[in-house]
Amino acid sequence: MKFESEGLISLEINGEIYDYKLYQSLDSLLRTKSQRKSAKELNISHTVFNRRLLKAEDKLGVKITKKIGNGTHLTQEGLELLEEFRKYLIQIEKTPKINIVGGHISTGLLESINTPFDVNIYSSSDEDAFELAKRGAVDILTLDDPLIAYERDINFMPIAYDYLVLVSSPESRNVESISDLEGLDFVNVKGSAQRLAWNSLRHYDIEYNLKESVNSQFDAFKIVKNSENLYTFLNASYFKGNELLKYDTQHVISVVKVNEDKAEVDEYIRYLINDAQKDIGNQGFTPMG
Repeated sequence: MKFESEGLISLEINGEIYDYKLYQSLDSLLRTKSQRKSAKELNISHTVFNRRLLKAEDKLGVKITKKIGNGTHLTQEGLELLEEFRKYLIQIEKTPKINIVGGHISTGLLESINTPFDVNIYSSSDEDAFELAKRGAVDILTLDDPLIAYERDINFMPIAYDYLVLVSSPESRNVESISDLEGLDFVNVKGSAQRLAWNSLRHYDIEYNLKESVNSQFDAFKIVKNSENLYTFLNASYFKGNELLKYDTQHVISVVKVNEDKAEVDEYIRYLINDAQKDIGNQGFTPMG
């Protein structure tokens, strides 16, 4: 069976995601030939270790380990899977700088912070950024909204809090309560934290219309400000507006470590979580603590 991946954060095979924990397990098992020894090495229980392997085999439809005597060895498919993982580690390690890709809001935040690290930052939507990260060409993925990480059970690290404000066209009718949102026309920003606003409106049984969809909050802002009776929800860290759904739309700005073997990545993330928090607050976000 030939494995062809689309990259890290994890490998994607036939539409299924396999995260780095599986590959840590395979790498350890190749050396120890023992599930119990590998579980101890990874500081997890033998049950968790075994379940990780069985879950992967169930999704793949092939055996990746086999019992030989008292030990556990990798099958040919298991060896190929491990090799695919190693190829992407090598690919990432070739980049001398810390390469970062992410949503417009989160990358904008990182670009505004002076750090002692040598970084390249690329801005996109969360969904497009995730697709780029899966190819293994970057070290860190940033997310304007943690939904992608939640859906795929990916570990993410919050670096700030934010919420959404209601932004309206000039001379639009005043909105003072949630009921005033009934029947209004909105601009949607694809792949953003706006899902929290739409979920909230549905929760309050508010009917609304999505008149247009764009890829960035900055495009949504321009459209709304140059239209009549049009509204949108945008991040409070960048835009001023009505805080009607402030508590309904609070969310984290987060980072995902793509490259597990680059020490500078861990150092940079620690810097963001600790030393950079004051600067993050000065940029209009709510610090973590």
